[in-house]
Amino acid sequence: MPDLLFEDIILSNRYLLHPVVPFDKGKDRLIRMDFTKANRDLTDELLNDTSAFVNYINQTLNHAGARYGIGGYAEHRTVYRFSRVFDGSVENEEPRRLHIGTDIWGKPLTPVMAPLDGIVHSFAYNDRPGDYGPTVILTHQLEHYTFYTLYGHLSLNSIKNLREGNRIEAGEVFAEFGIPAENVGWPPHLHFQVILDIGEWEGDYPGVCKFSEREQWLANSPDPDLILQMNQYISH
Repeated sequence: MPDLLFEDIILSNRYLLHPVVPFDKGKDRLIRMDFTKANRDLTDELLNDTSAFVNYINQTLNHAGARYGIGGYAEHRTVYRFSRVFDGSVENEEPRRLHIGTDIWGKPLTPVMAPLDGIVHSFAYNDRPGDYGPTVILTHQLEHYTFYTLYGHLSLNSIKNLREGNRIEAGEVFAEFGIPAENVGWPPHLHFQVILDIGEWEGDYPGVCKFSEREQWLANSPDPDLILQMNQYISH
């Protein structure tokens, strides 16, 4: 079940929230991106060719006249079949396919801003093919409630001069979308995820889970749109 206390705290402090990416709601167009098996454009040939994958994203956005594509929370994705990062470690183990963050697809070097005041919890370069690439995790506190936000697929410059414990103010640009060579083969985008209990994780946290374990993972990573507040602007 969702953490209702967290939801109530976020909703009662909405006036404090800052956009995570630049977005002019009166001018910029936002479209939903689908990475499930329903999207027949996602062939094995496309997913295994980084240039073709990048072109597909760019053409989709350009055709719609959109600044960003967004989506993916609680989405069961066939797209992960191209990387063994999401497969089980033993034979016949259930693979990870359920996405538990939100992806924002856009141009490389798009600025990333903190939605709330926070401090740098940890960061890392997760460089396995298909992984996050450069990753930053921030700690936030609202009304004595502590939670975390994760930012994946950043540029290497985003973590170059970072230090754990650094204070990041709401609205401060602290990172940017990476290019495929930096974020291990993915087209430029931001993976944004909320984490309530991070446990012992540092610089990394699963952004994809097994479908059979979806309830526990989604409970600990609630819908990022509570903070992003972007879905209301998706063009239909």
